[in-house]
Amino acid sequence: MNTPHLIIHELTEYQPKLFSAEAIPPDLGELLWQTYDNNQKVVAVEFPTPITGNQWRLTSQGWVGYLPVSSELGIRLQPKVKLENLFGMLEVAYHLKSFRFLEGWHHCDVLDDFYERLATVLARRTLDRARKGFYRTYIPKIEQTSFVRGRMDIRYQVQRPWDVSIKCHYKEHTADIEDNQILLWTLHQIARIGIGREEVRAYVRKVYHALQGTVSLEPYTAQACINRPYNRLNADYQPLHALCRFFPEQSGPSHEMGDRKMLPFLVNMARLYELFVTEWLKANIASSLLPHYLTVKAQETVHLDPNHSLSFNIDLVLNNDTTGETRYVLDTKYKTPDFPSPSDVAQIIAYAKVRRCSEAVLIYPEPLRNPLNVWADDIHVRTLTFAIDADLDQGGQAFLSSLLI
Repeated sequence: MNTPHLIIHELTEYQPKLFSAEAIPPDLGELLWQTYDNNQKVVAVEFPTPITGNQWRLTSQGWVGYLPVSSELGIRLQPKVKLENLFGMLEVAYHLKSFRFLEGWHHCDVLDDFYERLATVLARRTLDRARKGFYRTYIPKIEQTSFVRGRMDIRYQVQRPWDVSIKCHYKEHTADIEDNQILLWTLHQIARIGIGREEVRAYVRKVYHALQGTVSLEPYTAQACINRPYNRLNADYQPLHALCRFFPEQSGPSHEMGDRKMLPFLVNMARLYELFVTEWLKANIASSLLPHYLTVKAQETVHLDPNHSLSFNIDLVLNNDTTGETRYVLDTKYKTPDFPSPSDVAQIIAYAKVRRCSEAVLIYPEPLRNPLNVWADDIHVRTLTFAIDADLDQGGQAFLSSLLI
């Protein structure tokens, strides 16, 4: 039986691309539409009609990665920015600078290695920790035993004199804790989805099994990796958990590898851009031209009614740390329209009204052809640029300078 020849079509973010009607078989085009447009909004699929010149028109909707439509068809989603900047954004957004694993990647121009290399870094660093010994701590346990361990539950024994077992309360020194369970779950998810090269798959499995005998497999979300407590004994887990956060947070629909030749993965560029801007501001606002008393807060929830049934989640606010007042409300928009949409403007004005703030800013990765700089009653509404197509730090400093104007 002959193996089908894999055809890979390439798209760049938000740039429509035409393909002949013969380039994509109708059944695969329908599968692409059903899986990645109708359900996931990853790629906009327009079928061949007179409107499209009887061609397929595909538009990437702000995702980067590879879509395995079938063993015959794959879609590679390229970023608008250079891979060097994509890696740089990832490094800042997920606090991965301490890894220094991006050295040497800046000359890499193959997107297909992106997810695979991140998985390798996580596996290698986890194995390094395994060789030193996984972090352990004491956790409270209650157990029925045939001997006394720790503190015996006297009340329980008096109430049940017929029970020959002894109920004991004690603390167990164990590695089966959340810190390690997060690592195991992430490696499990990576292994389940699959990795392109066999040597990398084998390495991930090796590290997974090194944890499996000691740690329970428990499901965790990206949120579990945030704001965790660390001390001198587990401080090296912080960048590991940051990297664990990336996989569930940035991955798109789950795929099964089957006989596909390439690793399926997706990175949500809008989410990555939001995280990058947030973390860059947190890291640089103290050394910028902005007043030193301003602090950055991300994803601030504002409730509009006493029952908390209606609320806003504001991307970013800059607060006056002295008075507690909000100085700026900011919202990242990973798109490049000619001018901001009325709904985006209405949204940022509503944020400013709720926070009693006079400065409302929409942040875009590229300058708009028709930027906005107006007053809506007592609210100053602007569109500013935090550019990511060149030097990221220069883009950030230029944004901060324009914010002060």
